Amino acid sequence: GEILLSRLIETLMTIALQHAGAERGLLILVHGEEPRIEATARTGRDGVEVTLRQSTVTAGELPETILHTALRTRQSVILEDAQQSPLFAADPYMRQWRPRAVLCLPLVKQAELIGLLYLENNLAPGTFTAERTVVLELLASQAAISLENARLYEELRRSEAFLAEGQRLSQTSSWGWKSSTGETTWSPEHFRILGYVPGETRPSLEAFWQRVHPEDQPALQAAVEVAKRERRDFDMEFRIIRPDGSIRHIHAVGHAVSSVPEDAIEFVGTIRDLTEGKRAEEALRNAQVELARVSRLTTMGELAASIAHEINQPLGAIVTNATASLRWLERDEPDLAKARAAISRIADDGMRAAEVIRGIRALARKIGPELVKLDVEDAIQEVLALTRNERQRHGIELCTDLRPGDRPVFADRVQLQQVMLNLILNGIEAMSGITDRPRLLTISSAPAEDGGLLVAIEDTGTGLDPKIAEHIFDPFFTTKPDGMGMGLSICRSIIIEAHGGRFWAQPRRPHGTAFRFTVPAKPLEALSA
Repeated sequence: GEILLSRLIETLMTIALQHAGAERGLLILVHGEEPRIEATARTGRDGVEVTLRQSTVTAGELPETILHTALRTRQSVILEDAQQSPLFAADPYMRQWRPRAVLCLPLVKQAELIGLLYLENNLAPGTFTAERTVVLELLASQAAISLENARLYEELRRSEAFLAEGQRLSQTSSWGWKSSTGETTWSPEHFRILGYVPGETRPSLEAFWQRVHPEDQPALQAAVEVAKRERRDFDMEFRIIRPDGSIRHIHAVGHAVSSVPEDAIEFVGTIRDLTEGKRAEEALRNAQVELARVSRLTTMGELAASIAHEINQPLGAIVTNATASLRWLERDEPDLAKARAAISRIADDGMRAAEVIRGIRALARKIGPELVKLDVEDAIQEVLALTRNERQRHGIELCTDLRPGDRPVFADRVQLQQVMLNLILNGIEAMSGITDRPRLLTISSAPAEDGGLLVAIEDTGTGLDPKIAEHIFDPFFTTKPDGMGMGLSICRSIIIEAHGGRFWAQPRRPHGTAFRFTVPAKPLEALSA
């Protein structure tokens, strides 16, 4: 009558020792090919004491020769006087502990050996009489069935416990639904995800729909109806609202059971709480935006001298033209034509300085991508102006082959300039130690295969080590002693994720490295449609 394995073993050992008149007993169960001791029992003043244990069989526990004989033959081994047995008297256990009566009884269910029951009496021979043996053999046949059922039940309980714990850790639940009867089953984790308490709420389709976000119900209901009508699987993401008002993002998968009749459509599936993952993705995106901004500011810091030079040039010209204008106007006969020309140059230089400042402010702003139609050549020229002083300081010769105006693309001007700024500075740094060949930086553009524009930045520097080529775009990977390891990773993210283009690097022959990227001619949403 026992289904719990531990209580069944205690009951079995107590009955066996009492009916057999044994002093000591062992229950041995077979796990695969290995016999293991599950319990030890002894008869004491207060009755039978059973100790549950799990250990390997050793020569100090029982006669191994008797054990192996019973395992091999699956027949009971009965010794009325173990010390007089010609087959087993030499066993080390028999010689050390000198038991008198011994019984080893196989527990067999449908020709399968479940285990063995070992009993012994150290006081008198002939304890295990024929009558007692018949009762024990009957007990053994019933015990084999009960033990196997209890073990299967125990394994089922363990599996269910592991499944429940696995669902809790992964925030994934299981469910079942019979559309013909409305019968619904939920796992404990399913209750928790939906914000219900097991036992207080009956699983039902109505209870589920109460939690689905009103805005997501039409699409989810349509998907379920199609799956029900066509007897096919469905896969959906939607939101639920818990009783506390919190919104959770859910991924549901349903599988149509094909083995049921046509008029009894049944689904089994899972739902998974994606909320934490969504939050992590959002945090990652915010971190990437912030890292991109920090990278821009760091790069601008390195370009401080060039920036100052670019601003000082128009400011110096403004001062010069203003002084000249005053001289033309202070003459006895003011030269208005020359003064007007000088003032016009002042306006031009002021606009030039304003453009430099605007570009710096744009690069420093913390904004998302603004994809608009733009001329890449114009955006590149602004970056080349900012890096002019840096190129001159390192003796870099610039060669450009750009296609102005004939192939506009959709891109974010600031982000594209950040990519160019990073690649140009990398090329300058790669050539800073070169002394045996010209330090040449080549920037070119050409039509791309997809109708967009292909931009290339090539240098004649130290080149690209094939061993690290596949890692140069990994976040935090850097070969510079003071590098952050984020520049190329951010550049690739900008080109691929924000613009839908391609970005790659390859060795340049005979020396240097070539970085290439494409910018599409259409907006990103048009490309993905």
